[in-house]
Amino acid sequence: MTSNEFLQSQDTVGHVDTLYQDGITGLKGAFSREWAERMREDMMTAFWAAIQRPGGAVGRGPRRWYVEIHPQDFSGFVDLVTHPWVTGLCEAVLGPRYEIVEIGFDTPFQGAKNQPWHRDFPSPPETYGQRRITSLAFNLTGVDVTSDMGPFEVAPGTQWLDGREWKHEMFPPQEVWPQFAERAVRKYPQMGDISCRSAVTMHRGTTHLSPISRPVLVLGVDAPGAGHAALHDLMVTQDYHDTLPGSVRDHLVCRIVDELVPVTQKHDIEGLVMGVE
Repeated sequence: MTSNEFLQSQDTVGHVDTLYQDGITGLKGAFSREWAERMREDMMTAFWAAIQRPGGAVGRGPRRWYVEIHPQDFSGFVDLVTHPWVTGLCEAVLGPRYEIVEIGFDTPFQGAKNQPWHRDFPSPPETYGQRRITSLAFNLTGVDVTSDMGPFEVAPGTQWLDGREWKHEMFPPQEVWPQFAERAVRKYPQMGDISCRSAVTMHRGTTHLSPISRPVLVLGVDAPGAGHAALHDLMVTQDYHDTLPGSVRDHLVCRIVDELVPVTQKHDIEGLVMGVE
C-alpha cells in the first residue's frame, strides 16, 4: 500500500484538516506494543549514556531532559520514517521535498514540574502571516501514559499566534497563561500511538508524580528552507547510509561520517530550565 492509499483509508483530509485546525492530530495503534517496547529500550539506553557526558543531555526543567540521538542508535528509525502515515502527512503538509532534521526524545522523571507554556522555536512569517505550517514534530510514547505521569498538555489552535513580542518569541508572559489553560487538552497516548503537531502549537509538560519515567520520541521534519537542521547535527556512518532505502536518503539531512561521535545537544531552550510549580 502506498502512502497515498494508506492515508486515503485513514481519512487523509481529516488528519490534515485537524492539524490545521488544532495544531495536532494523531493515529492510534500505528505500531505494535513490541515495537514500542524496543523503542523505549533504545531511548533509555541512550539516556543513561548521554546523562554521563557533558552536553549529552540538556535540561528542559527540573528532572526533565532532552537527548538527541543518531538515527542508527534507534532500531526503529527506518520503520518510523517510512510509515505511510508519517510520509503521507509530511508530503501533504510540507511538500514532496520535506527534510528529516531531528531524532531525539524527552524524558521526565518523578519530580518534574509544570513547564511554562511555550513553542519549540519562533513562529516563521509563513505560519503567523500566511497560515502555512513549515515544520512538524511527530511524538511516540514509550509507556502507556496515566494522569500521574506528567501528561503532555496542548492548547489547540494556538499554532497561528504571532508571538514576536514574547520572550525569545517562544514564551508568552505568565499573565496570558490562563488563556492557554482554558483551551488545554491533556494527552494520554498508549504505546504504539503516534501524534503529529506543528512545533509552534503552544504546549507544555506537566507535573510528574509517578516513579515511572515517561520517555517520548521526537521526530522533527521541515519544509525546505525552514532552517531547523542548524539546531541539530544528524550524522550516520557510510555503511548505515548505504542500507537506507532511497526514499529515506532523499529526505534525511545528515552528515556522513567514518565514525559516530556522541551528540552534543544544540537545541537548548533556555526558558524551560527552571520549570514552574
